[in-house]
Amino acid sequence: MADPLVPRSDSFGSGSGSQPRGAPATVAAGNGLTWWTEGWRLFAASPWLWIAIVIVFVAIMIALALVPLLGSLASTVLSPVLVAGIMAGCQAQDRGGQLTFEHLFSGFSDRLMPLVVVGLLYLAGTVAIALIFGALLIAVVGVSGLSALMSSDPLQGGWAMLATLGLGALIALLVATLAALPLMMACWFAPALVMLRHDEPVAAMKTSFFACLANVMPMLVYGLIGIVLCIVASIPFLLGWIVLGPVFAASVYTSYKDIFGAS
Repeated sequence: MADPLVPRSDSFGSGSGSQPRGAPATVAAGNGLTWWTEGWRLFAASPWLWIAIVIVFVAIMIALALVPLLGSLASTVLSPVLVAGIMAGCQAQDRGGQLTFEHLFSGFSDRLMPLVVVGLLYLAGTVAIALIFGALLIAVVGVSGLSALMSSDPLQGGWAMLATLGLGALIALLVATLAALPLMMACWFAPALVMLRHDEPVAAMKTSFFACLANVMPMLVYGLIGIVLCIVASIPFLLGWIVLGPVFAASVYTSYKDIFGAS
């Protein structure tokens, strides 16, 4: 059996159907650009429907987040369910079928519970990262407060406290970002793997993490292009996001298809 981490030199998405289950392919760095162009191709086939689906998705997430206490938790848990539905719509469209509005809710099917588990695991990871960030901030505030009290000059002590807090907050943010990166990697392909391949939640998140790890270069190219597109989309009063949002959603599927092949 061929090494699944050997880079493929074939065309986008071709030949990847022979990849063993759970073994991601390593693709060329330039495929990070191809994911965007392929995402645009899917969007361009049904632009108005794509826009409607993403607008409803965002509206649901905002509405849930506005519910006191449990709303933000529900939005985090249900997000993979809706994303999985979009992935199913992408696959149907990519195979020559029709994208329908009902695809957004197709995750509420026999794959509902595994997708909810993915959401719960993501929520647990987010809470853990938030606790780490909070603990670091508390530690910084304690050190800065002690430094201010020990200073003979109250003004100097105040500036020292602000400087220490600012540096500490930056360090805490960097630590939290580094901790969040593996979580994002684990969740990038997880909804598609659970929905389209029927992988189990934990196995899907592990596979997603190692797929991202094996494809650092195309992911980096994809991310850098995404940053540029975000800036451009934000210039005209954020109106560009009406197009960029759907293209981004479709590009997640095209990256999945390229690395894992047709399910």
